[in-house]
Amino acid sequence: MLIDVIFALIILQRLGELVIAKRNEAWMKQNGGYEAGKDHYKWMVAMHVAFFVALFVEIQLIDYPFSSPFWVFAALFLMVQLGRVWAIISLGKYWNTKIIVMPKAPVVLKGPYKYIKHPNYTIVTLEFLIIPFLFQAYLTLIVFSLLNVWMLSVRIVKEEEALKLHTDYEVAMDGKLRFMPQLKKSEN
Repeated sequence: MLIDVIFALIILQRLGELVIAKRNEAWMKQNGGYEAGKDHYKWMVAMHVAFFVALFVEIQLIDYPFSSPFWVFAALFLMVQLGRVWAIISLGKYWNTKIIVMPKAPVVLKGPYKYIKHPNYTIVTLEFLIIPFLFQAYLTLIVFSLLNVWMLSVRIVKEEEALKLHTDYEVAMDGKLRFMPQLKKSEN
């Protein structure tokens, strides 16, 4: 029962994010934005839908015993969701599931974007690890973690190309790593 509730809440969260993304997309396009990297988006959506279908099927077919590490992964999942909210709030109307670029718009350098280039992709990657662990869906974990690495290898290149072409992204993000903060070197 608890697993069903958690699964449903995750799905509702994703649907809520799609509503936000659609609203932000309309605003950005009304203000001169355009979509870049359209070709891969349908595959990314298909991958995410397939992730939840595979997760659901694996949970139903393989009756793993409820384990104590569940609470560890539940806590990690909640921390990652705080990071997701931080990233969405930091980007504001610029946050989207699509690559929507507004030429000459300032690059957002607040929140997690102050430290890394792609906090949202870091969060998605962590979710592809944590959510299957939460439900002990190990086949889903392996397959979709690998698919996510492949998808991000395509998507990030497209996104960064578009941002470099139409904004000061390259200068603004200089010195920042894609997925984790740059550790400062000691002066000694």
